[in-house]
Amino acid sequence: MEKEIISSRQFTIVTFLYSIGTAILIIPSSITGAAKQDAWIAASIGVLLSLLVLKLFLTLANQTPSLNFIEANEKILGRFFGKITAICFMIMTFLSAGELLYFIGIFMKTEVMPETPTLAFALLFSILIMYAAYLGIETFARSAEILFPLFTFIFIFFVLSITPQITFENIQPLLEATKASMFYSIARFMSIFSFPLIVLLMLYPTGVNVQPSAQKGLYIGAIFGGIVLVTLIVLSILVLGPENTASRTFPSYALAQRISIGNFLQRIEIIMAFMWITSIYIRTFMYFYTTVVGLAQILKIKDHRPLIIPMGIIVIGLSQIVHPDIVHSTNYNNEIWPIFSFILTILLPILLLIVAAIRNRKSKAQNNETPQQETKNDNQKV
Repeated sequence: MEKEIISSRQFTIVTFLYSIGTAILIIPSSITGAAKQDAWIAASIGVLLSLLVLKLFLTLANQTPSLNFIEANEKILGRFFGKITAICFMIMTFLSAGELLYFIGIFMKTEVMPETPTLAFALLFSILIMYAAYLGIETFARSAEILFPLFTFIFIFFVLSITPQITFENIQPLLEATKASMFYSIARFMSIFSFPLIVLLMLYPTGVNVQPSAQKGLYIGAIFGGIVLVTLIVLSILVLGPENTASRTFPSYALAQRISIGNFLQRIEIIMAFMWITSIYIRTFMYFYTTVVGLAQILKIKDHRPLIIPMGIIVIGLSQIVHPDIVHSTNYNNEIWPIFSFILTILLPILLLIVAAIRNRKSKAQNNETPQQETKNDNQKV
């Protein structure tokens, strides 16, 4: 199978939409529950700290510029331990793909079509994901280019339409949150926003045409994605209030329901839902693609396409059992996911960098010893 390459511009767009992902639906209520009206401050700090996380990911990627993240595990840690860590990482991406299908189903059933079972939405959405995986990463990147201007236009229209309903008293008083609640809010925000960006190392650096531009694109895409999320959090607090935002499952959708322009343009929240479906599609694809391609590389299969349908069927079933209800999902994302993702997306890259540094030192020491031994042998001969 030929190697697929995308442009740095496409990589930037994918980063932007991927960083938003499911956060566009669940992050406002998740961090507002702890930080209240200071949730936007926690999110802003989380965006800034995420730049350090991106630096970590790029440093690791540049250690093995010809390999993706799954291959880098085996290269750095060895065949046995590298496969173990890669499998653990793929378990995370596979579970996340199933969870995102669950989110699509529960969102559509709760807010749009309550009489339709969640399986129907998961099935339709998974067909789209599997077809995109079959066509390849280049086709997927082109689809992201098409969706990007639509997403941007709808988001700007959304912000302008909801702005007249802002109540500044909802965000006062400032800096009332405790240090503990701010810490938990920042950790929750980063676990959903920046930690999963490590999945993009399946594309960078091996899958982009200009690596320096792609590095900038990773930062640019993540920063603008963070700006979108902070804006949504601020609007949720200003319009709904911190208590109402924290109590709702999908606060950003509740914002869209409040749009009313001249008592004429109303009930357009389903159009606004296009933003959420777009960002979730991008992230679900990357999780599924990482799992399928990683499994093919571990099994030494040249073409990952034969694995798409069986893995797709499994992930559909997983979406129906990954969470018994929305309460379980909320608890998982608030309490378990930050720790789970921290281990596999922060501690694992740090481990890989440490091992890679040790190996580089040993190889340099051996290279320095070899010329000295050759010089001694030549002197002895003389």
